[in-house]
Amino acid sequence: MNSIWEFISHRRSQLVVDSYLHVSAVIQCLLLATVIGVAVGILVYRSPAGSAIATALSSTILTIPSFALLGLLIPVVGLGVPPTVIALTLYSLLPIVRNTIVGLGAVDPAITDAAKGIGMNRVLVLARVELPLAWPSILTGMRVATQMAMGILAIAAYAKGPGLGNLIFSGLSRVGSPTAVPQALTGTVLIVILALILDGIYVVIGRLTTSKGIR
Repeated sequence: MNSIWEFISHRRSQLVVDSYLHVSAVIQCLLLATVIGVAVGILVYRSPAGSAIATALSSTILTIPSFALLGLLIPVVGLGVPPTVIALTLYSLLPIVRNTIVGLGAVDPAITDAAKGIGMNRVLVLARVELPLAWPSILTGMRVATQMAMGILAIAAYAKGPGLGNLIFSGLSRVGSPTAVPQALTGTVLIVILALILDGIYVVIGRLTTSKGIR
């Protein structure tokens, strides 16, 4: 434990920077995946075949090992941020797409019929009725995607991606040196702590943005 605390005290500034880059990359990729995933869900949720295809395709992406996907992306887009963003966005799609489809599909048709009855067009019904009612489900998908992305980003250090993964890889590559274990362990623990903090933020966002009647 002393060696870990000593490592943290000596690398405090770098740990703060790496933690910020890790969270920032996850949030930005999650927002991109949310835009894509919700858009896909809106397009296909009324079609059983379309929903099945969208879910199957996003599920297939998730079955590709992260090392393999990064390895395939590196020759195409190079090292660093581009392969990291693409990989994290793709891996985050499944829970968002699936939960968007489930959330929108669960909206009571009687509610949408009532909205149409008072003069709302299709776009207004979607924006003011269906999406707000599906929001808790969509937010749950975002929470799951965020937790997945926090771990996958650590592996993106293989492609020189940003974040705490570089700390872990650097420690593992120097196994046997005095700082190897503290370095890898510090990176791992920080990822877990940051993931828990983000999950707590999602809980707060859910309470602030979800009507009491649909919680």
